[in-house]
Amino acid sequence: MLVRTGARWRPAPTQPDPSDDTLCPTPLNYKDAGVDIDAGDALVERIKPLARKTMREGVLAGIGGFGALFEVPKRYREPVLVSGTDGVGTKLKLAFEWNMHDTVGIDLVAMSVNDVLVQGAEPLFFLDYFACGKLDVDTAAAVVGGIARGCELSGCALIGGETAEMPGMYPPGEYDLAGFAVGAVEKSKILTGMSVMPGDIVLGLASSGVHSNGFSLVRKCIERAGSAAPALLDGKPFRQALMEPTRLYVKSILAALDLHPIKALAHITGGGLLENIPRVLPEGTAAHLRQSSWPRSELFAWLQQTAGIDDFEMNRTFNNGIGMVVVIDAAHADGCAAALRAAGEQVFEIGRIQARGDGASVELI
Repeated sequence: MLVRTGARWRPAPTQPDPSDDTLCPTPLNYKDAGVDIDAGDALVERIKPLARKTMREGVLAGIGGFGALFEVPKRYREPVLVSGTDGVGTKLKLAFEWNMHDTVGIDLVAMSVNDVLVQGAEPLFFLDYFACGKLDVDTAAAVVGGIARGCELSGCALIGGETAEMPGMYPPGEYDLAGFAVGAVEKSKILTGMSVMPGDIVLGLASSGVHSNGFSLVRKCIERAGSAAPALLDGKPFRQALMEPTRLYVKSILAALDLHPIKALAHITGGGLLENIPRVLPEGTAAHLRQSSWPRSELFAWLQQTAGIDDFEMNRTFNNGIGMVVVIDAAHADGCAAALRAAGEQVFEIGRIQARGDGASVELI
């Protein structure tokens, strides 16, 4: 059919077929694609009061802006910034399976601030990254509540973060966490370990459990034990004993640093005692540790027995009961240990620094 238009003829317009959805597609929005902006906004509102509890000197702008602003406190004369970043690892798989989300945020903070502390730095602020396939506001709020609690316990401010909802990237009910901390230390007080020498004492601070390393093996042990897994470990329900969050050593160590000439610190994370202590020892020295000098927990005994591994493998996989190591001159060791105990730490004299011969840089006796 032709219709006349001016001096020309043209085809009559074709009317669209209402049943053809390629011509009249149903409108799509971001929520239809799997991203719920309203849920994200609701989470931010839940987070704000938690973050406010962590505020400290130096915070100029926190949650809500494009960037978080922080001013290094003026009490520092020659501040050096120290940064650390980490995640929680496969411990999260147990959090998903057991619906235990309220403490993994503490793990996230602890893994970074304890590392920053090793250089003698005071953690100043922390930012987190929470990624999921579909945002569950209650779960995310529980996780961030743990992050805020970890920041509060370590005296650093939670000043920002990112929540990423990415449909198809993660299985339902799962998420991933990452974060980083920034601290400051006077340039003249940076702990390098270079002054460590034979005769120095090695103090061990008790861990709260497995912390956040070695969980790929922990999960294999749980799978192997099956229904034969114990109901209690060290007086705690089995799941609680395994999910106990990483201990935060910040406030006790900073207090001890103000009073005692600590030479080196080592955070005992992946690699255990055997691989973390050498990171702070100068060439030509070795740490000789007495395994009988700190108590053996039911938790680590169960893991070793279930996995069927020797002491060497245990001590390079798990913290095995010691979460932080302090190296100090023998003349100051007792006073430092007393200060740490007064701050709430369990402290054990676990060994001495000796000249290194042909052996390893950490010898377990």
